[in-house]
Formats: sequence, C-alpha cells, structure tokens
Amino acid sequence: MGALDEGHFCSELENGVKLGCIELSFEEEPETIAIEDAVKVLMQGLGEDVNREGLKKTPLRVAKALREGTRGYRQKAKDIVQGALFPESGLDNTVGHAGGAGGLVVVRDLDLFSYCESCMLPFQVKCHVGYVPSGQRVVGLSKLSRVADVFAKRLQEPQHLADEVCSALQHGIKPAGVAVVLQCLHIPFPKVELAFLDSNHQGWVELLVSSGSGVFENENANLWADFLNLLRFRGINVEKNRMRDSSDQHWCPSRSPSGDIAASKIESVNQGMVTAVASILRSLGEDPLRKELVGTPARFVKWLMNFQTTNLDMKLNGFVSDRVDPLKFNGDGCKEKKIHSELNLSFWSQCEHHLLPFYGVVHIGYLCTEGFNPIAKSLLQSIVCFYGFKLQVQERLTRQIAETISSLLGGDVIVVVEANHTCMISRGIEKFGSSTATIAVLGRFSTDPAARAKFLQSIPNTAFSGR
Repeated sequence: MGALDEGHFCSELENGVKLGCIELSFEEEPETIAIEDAVKVLMQGLGEDVNREGLKKTPLRVAKALREGTRGYRQKAKDIVQGALFPESGLDNTVGHAGGAGGLVVVRDLDLFSYCESCMLPFQVKCHVGYVPSGQRVVGLSKLSRVADVFAKRLQEPQHLADEVCSALQHGIKPAGVAVVLQCLHIPFPKVELAFLDSNHQGWVELLVSSGSGVFENENANLWADFLNLLRFRGINVEKNRMRDSSDQHWCPSRSPSGDIAASKIESVNQGMVTAVASILRSLGEDPLRKELVGTPARFVKWLMNFQTTNLDMKLNGFVSDRVDPLKFNGDGCKEKKIHSELNLSFWSQCEHHLLPFYGVVHIGYLCTEGFNPIAKSLLQSIVCFYGFKLQVQERLTRQIAETISSLLGGDVIVVVEANHTCMISRGIEKFGSSTATIAVLGRFSTDPAARAKFLQSIPNTAFSGR
C-alpha cells in the first residue's frame, strides 16, 4: 500500500503532535485510542487482567510501537530524494564515470526492520543498495537509507519491499540503474507442544531477494557481478542464484502448509480478537480487506494464543510429578556438592509491555551431592517453556525458573537468561544486535561468589547468537 494521501494527515512534529485546526496529543488521537481499545480485547482474550500492574499501560505502549513501526505510511519517498540531489560535473547524461565500475555507488549493511504483512510480526532486514549516477547528479548517501526505511516501515513482504525501494530510487534519482539486495530474517513459529520436548525444534526463516532497474534489469548484466563483488569482499556473502523471486512459495511461517498455525482452522480463532486486529490495521492506515491482508488478523491471533495463561499447568505437572526427591537429591549435608549445569535451553516469550516477541537461551546451574544423577534435561526444558509461553518480562521469567527449580531440589540454583527483544528494534529504538542478560541466584549461589563465578565462566562465549 502506498503512502496515505497528504491531505489525510496534518504536518507532524517528532513527538507525534499534529498541527492543524485542532491540536491533539498522541494519546488523544483517534488512531491511538482505537488501537488501545483493540489491544485490551486481545489481552482479555488471552485471559489477562488489563488492570493488573504491569499491563495497565500496555495498550498505549503497543499503540506507540505500532504507529512508530508503520510511520512509512505517512511519509513520501520523493520528498526525501528531491531535496538531496547534488550536481556532479564528472557525470554525463547516460552512465556516470565517477570511478569504479561504471560509476557504481554502493551503500552496504543498512539495518532495517519491517512488519510481515502475513502475520504482523516484525522481521529484520540487511539492505544493500547500489546505483549508477547519470544526468550530472548524485544523491546524498544518507537518503538511500531513508528511502529504504520509508518502505520498510509498512506491512511488507520481502520481494515487494525490494521492488518498492528500487522503483522509488529509480524515479526519484533518475540514474542509469538501481540494484537492491535484501537479506531478510523471520522469526519461526514455535510449536507449543513440541517445545516442551525439544529445544531446537524449529529454525529461523532466511530469505535473500533482489530487484533491479535500468542497467540492472538484466539479471545477467556485468554490473550485477560488480555490485555483488563489492558486497562480497566485505564479508557479505550473497549469490544471485540463491535469490528468490516473487513466484516462489510464501516465506512467512504462518503460511507454511505444514505449520501448526496454517493447519489450524480459521473457525477456531476468537472472532472478537480477529476483529480487534482488523481495527488495528485500519488505524495504522491499512485496508484489512486488501487481498494480502485478508487472513492476517487470524494468523496474528493464532500466534498470540500461544501465550495464553490457561491449560499450561497440566503440561508442567506432567513433567514434574514426583521425579525429584529433594532429600535424596541433596543427600548427606556433610558430603561435597558439585555444580551441575544445563546450558542453552531455548525459549520463546511475548513481552507484556509491547506484545512483541522476545527469545533466547536459558542457562541453569545447581548443586547436588556427588553420586546422584543430574536432573533430566527434559524436565528443565519443560520448566523453561512453561514460564516462557506467557505474557512475560525477562526479569520475572528468570526469577520464576530459579524459584521453581529450587522448590524441586530444595537447594542451590543459579539461572541466567540471555534474550533478544524485538521491541528494541521495532519501536524507534532500533538497537540492532543488542541482547539482554538477567541472573537469579538462590541458596549457596547467593552467598558464594566463587560458586557463581565458576558457573558463569562455564557458559561458552558463543552460547547466544541471538537467533
């Protein structure tokens, strides 16, 4: 969907205040209020109390995150480009000769994020843009990033995103040609049932797409080889034959025929929640009846229902029931205890502040008397998943895992959680590659620095890759 008609919006300040006949704060804007009301419906559908501490401001936070993450609907790429064209006498009216292969200019490693139009979850993008100047003019390099960001800040599909960026630059700069390569990364859709048994049950979805115009329209053109080589010698490994075109199978896991979400029948989805998501789409400036978005509200609700608060106690009880006897496990108090650990237990969760996913790994250490068998990995994984598949905050998740394991062992536990939060990139902060670590210690680990240090040093420095 293109940018909204300029008459629909008044000019805006960075803080979201509109200037016009009537001045409204962000919280008072009709779009914000509509999203807040819809988010309350979603939270209630998950069995949550919208008035509990920690959730009271969630509807407003979600509204801010979504409107920030889709601000591209309220921007026009041509306005960015037109004010950033500069004369350069060394370029003729056809193909430039500013240096390099045919005057090719490349900007690499632009970090972007977008919202998947099929499921409304954010996905990450590495964007590489090249163009061949002509007409005795060049464009300010920062504007290539800004144009790409305009189209990324909308509900998108990778190939469509690449095509829109390419077309906007071709029409705005009028160069000899434009090339765009996107490396896209979509979070998987964890299957709740399998996650209790297998911590590595599903991987990320990676996709490489490209788009070209002008001298790049021919995918076998020599300039494509030059462009890709300029990426490759800086460690960006892309091959043209790995790139997907728009005719291939849909990349979003929610559209996978073998996935839980795709297999679920639409009738099983809470229709009130589906209607609420459709309302959110309209408030963002989208049309929920657009053919690419018709099933999106139901797919987002199905994702969200992974994190409802009901029916999970049975899963945990099925794993825990009398498997550990704390007295036998701890044994004779005079005997030396050793540290046992289970590292890199994967987890998924949903941030209760922004209704956005966060994910990572959990490292667990505990003390037990020599001669007793360590706790089964399946038990620890079940505890991690039990607390992960909820609306959560990382600090609480860490504490709950530690307290549950301590109650089973009657003893000494240390838990470290490392996580990536999509809210760190999808609501204006844009801290790509950042991660958060939290720690909880009980028993001897809370009073023995040497024991804590020994466990922490046992965690490999490559344990958490963020994916």
